[in-house]
Amino acid sequence: MISNKDVLNALSVIIDPDFKKDIVSLGFIKNIKIDKSSVSLDIELTTPACPIKNEFQKSAEDILAGLDGVKEVKVNMTAREVKKSEKNKDGLSKVRNLIAVSSSKGGVGKSTVAANIARELASRGFKTGLLDADIFGPSIPTLFNLHNIDIQADKDKNMIPVDLNGLKIMSFGFFLGDSPAILRGPIVSGYIQQLLTGVAWGELDYLIIDMPPGTGDIQLTMTQTVQLTGAVIVTTREALSLVDVAKGIEMFETVKVPMLGIVENMSHFICDNCDKKHYLFGSDKENIITEKYGLETLLELPINKSITNHMDKPYSDPDIKKLVDKVAMAIGKMAFAANTTPEYEYDDEKLKFRWSDGTRSEVKNLDLRADCGCAVCVDEYSGEKLLKVEDLPKDVKPTEITPLGNYALKITWSDGHSSGIYPYKQIRKLEKVV
Repeated sequence: MISNKDVLNALSVIIDPDFKKDIVSLGFIKNIKIDKSSVSLDIELTTPACPIKNEFQKSAEDILAGLDGVKEVKVNMTAREVKKSEKNKDGLSKVRNLIAVSSSKGGVGKSTVAANIARELASRGFKTGLLDADIFGPSIPTLFNLHNIDIQADKDKNMIPVDLNGLKIMSFGFFLGDSPAILRGPIVSGYIQQLLTGVAWGELDYLIIDMPPGTGDIQLTMTQTVQLTGAVIVTTREALSLVDVAKGIEMFETVKVPMLGIVENMSHFICDNCDKKHYLFGSDKENIITEKYGLETLLELPINKSITNHMDKPYSDPDIKKLVDKVAMAIGKMAFAANTTPEYEYDDEKLKFRWSDGTRSEVKNLDLRADCGCAVCVDEYSGEKLLKVEDLPKDVKPTEITPLGNYALKITWSDGHSSGIYPYKQIRKLEKVV
């Protein structure tokens, strides 16, 4: 008769492409049950929207069906139960993942990206909600053609979200109509808290929060009121947008919200005649934002009017599918993310590092300061260095260093410069191993 060990040995050939390990050693296999010639088990993934769950299921079923003595196989695909935060109470108590979609600058298409992520997740059968938390400029009602909405409350006086094709939607715009929101800070914070905790979301796999632009009181109120699973920053590669990306990254890292990655919106268009990517802003290099900040670029989203048309109708775009897959994979990776932040110290001459692999290295202060890639030091359009090493004080040194996740350091320098983010890959290109 087949044993649990036989089942686990057989399934250990299935490799997760993100973690580069087999699904057995990752602990994905749960609840093995063997009854004579029948085998059933669960494959517990890190997130419900794992893009390769169907591949895992089919591979496991084929492998088990090929074992001697096995005539019946049942593989159930489940997702790891998210540890609920004590902060996420009331209407959020049954929400598994809260994903913030943010931008530090308005006009970069953040709401469109958030709406498309939510719509795609709902179309895949996941219980999904979309919260428009932009008090002063709510866009979701317009995107989904939801006007003159009469919001009702349940018996507990929680607001009931609008259900559109299986997607639950709530927006302050439903109450404003066409009127402007003329509100002061404390009142705005109160409305935000009400939108976060006073909506009857019920059970959700994902709640996508369309954050207001900026890094002020509203954003801080949100991160203090609820525990976010992670954040996605939307930007363009245009110089004015990139200057503010660093502020958004620093804000989320300061309040301990994991960064899932960056979406570069309106990145390029593809010519009808030559099928070539034409970048509209800044450099023509791919993944320039990842190079600059160290965070993964989830997708370079091209200009495509179809993703904004008929949001109230079921529609699936291949680029949005890729984006949702990337977001799901980023959430999954967080469950196994190892701390790769190096140990570091600095003096008047250099920074010294001890990396997670045991390597020790050092970088001269002047060299690292001169290699800053921020918009003040590098022309975003030409890529030309604006900062000249001869213009820097020879004794320049760090005055403060802040780790940003597992990907970069933010450094404030003695010459007053503080807008530079230094990805670990950039530092390691300059380092001298000791």
